[in-house]
Amino acid sequence: MSYNLGLISLGCPKNLVDSEIMLGAFKEEGFVPVQDLSRADAIIVNTCAFVGDAKEEAIVTILEAARHKEEGRLKALVVTGCLAERYRDQIISEIPEVDLVFGTGSIPQVAERTRAFLEGERLESHVWCDIPDTVDYLDNNRVLSDGKPYAYLKIAEGCSNNCTYCIIPRLRGPFRSRPVESLLKEAEFLAQQGKKEIILIAQDVTRYGTDLYGEKKLVELIRSISRVDGIQWIRLLYCYPELIDDALIEEMKSNEKLVHYMDIPIQHISDRVLKAMGRRGSGEYIESLVKRLKTEIPDIVLRTSLIAGFPGETEEDHRQLEDFVKKGYFQHLGVFAYSREEDTPAYRMKNQVPARVKTARRKALMEIQRENAARFNDSRIGKTYDTMIEGVAEDGIFYLGRTFMEAPEIDPVVYVVSPYPLETGDVVKVRMLCRQEYDLIGEVAGNESSE
Repeated sequence: MSYNLGLISLGCPKNLVDSEIMLGAFKEEGFVPVQDLSRADAIIVNTCAFVGDAKEEAIVTILEAARHKEEGRLKALVVTGCLAERYRDQIISEIPEVDLVFGTGSIPQVAERTRAFLEGERLESHVWCDIPDTVDYLDNNRVLSDGKPYAYLKIAEGCSNNCTYCIIPRLRGPFRSRPVESLLKEAEFLAQQGKKEIILIAQDVTRYGTDLYGEKKLVELIRSISRVDGIQWIRLLYCYPELIDDALIEEMKSNEKLVHYMDIPIQHISDRVLKAMGRRGSGEYIESLVKRLKTEIPDIVLRTSLIAGFPGETEEDHRQLEDFVKKGYFQHLGVFAYSREEDTPAYRMKNQVPARVKTARRKALMEIQRENAARFNDSRIGKTYDTMIEGVAEDGIFYLGRTFMEAPEIDPVVYVVSPYPLETGDVVKVRMLCRQEYDLIGEVAGNESSE
């Protein structure tokens, strides 16, 4: 019997990859994906639980999906992902509309057991939350959920950094790399599906291979993917500063497909706060690294994330971070007010910073970055860049695009006007005309795409 499936994916790109793998498994079980949730026999909510806001969004989404048991044809409400892993028992006991719960390591079981539930089979449990030692499930067939010209390639699962504020190791297990051969096969599949940009993701891509091969293998992986026909850009997200080495820098300088963009989540610059966070390296090392990257790769674009109001952060620590941000090393920067998460060492730390102070410090840092971003965008006006078209803007006037300087979904966009029709995935020369807050507006230069 065929069933209709609704799937809601929350959180980060790593979660999206898990959702697409689940879609592949459901397809093999004969499920038909539907956008209209009122037509779904089963709804999967793949959740995030990294910080407080993500948990709230997940709970609200689950409750909204539950309404389809009364208003639609819903028979199975299934919760998966990080919230399921973290609060498995509470979900079942406090949200009775939820029928099945699967943690982060139980993805291979979701489709089969959801079908069994729908067909009235007696299940030994309604909760499955086991974190495996491997990442074999990532090799399963993946159904892409959109027609965008880029795709994420999850090269590893879990994390072994054990930062004191982070719950991810408890939810995802230790860092586990996928074999190069498996990743290359998936990259070839993505290229065959028309994906022109491959974005390598993991909790820490720079650690790739150390557990599986006994040494870092990121550069080797990048070179292998570079040889795949159809792939034009390769992008790196989540590079930990202490593992960015000479080999990676040289690869970025010499490999034309590896875009000059790096996401380096530094979190802070104060040595005292970094130590309390369990981060390796020092503020001096971080600054020397970004200076080196800017010197050796002059057009490199850097993104980072910071935490404001970590337990024990003093006004002096905050001013030190402000002074660092003012130097403008990072073209893209996000700031999170520290979220106190139970089951983390930082949760038990003394000198928790009041919420109003955390909020004020975050706001101050973002205001500095707003000025940095304005200067950065002003410097680009009048220049021409290869720009990948992602579709048409909501107003129907502009196309949406990105240069190598913007990662999808997290960075600003380029609004493009063109004298001729463009297709999603086209790479065209765009001359930047002006900026609008964080975004840029440009026009196609010339009469043909540079695809």
